[in-house]
Amino acid sequence: MPKPSHLRSVDPTPAPAAQGAAPRSSGVAVETVPKPGKRRKYSAAEKLRIVREAAACTQRGDIEALLRREGIYSSLLTAWRKQLALHGSEALAGRKPGRKAKQDAKDRRIAELEKRSARLEEKLALAEKLIDLQKKVSAILGINLTNDEER
Repeated sequence: MPKPSHLRSVDPTPAPAAQGAAPRSSGVAVETVPKPGKRRKYSAAEKLRIVREAAACTQRGDIEALLRREGIYSSLLTAWRKQLALHGSEALAGRKPGRKAKQDAKDRRIAELEKRSARLEEKLALAEKLIDLQKKVSAILGINLTNDEER
């Protein structure tokens, strides 16, 4: 009795074309395409080089050839151009992914004290302005502000 089609055994060895880099007749290995799901990371220098190469393209189809050669989409090139235009070459370096690190107790205390210091400095500046105003008013009115104890 023959096996049903869904129960037939499958040969576990992959076909030669499906294995990594297949040698050509000249003996040179063909480069393999990265597996899906592998995200490429570009350094700031690479991004800058690609943007400059794209800017140097003058003939029709040059940019498309560059994009195919580098394996990037036009939207990525557009985003890099925008970052470069807005913030310069430092923006191409990128940021660390994920949330910012939470502050520990010491950092929170420092931030709290800096806010308090700024508030107190504002109050001090206002108080000094008020004192100067009082001095000017007393000078205009001819009032002596010194206490009897200070004489």
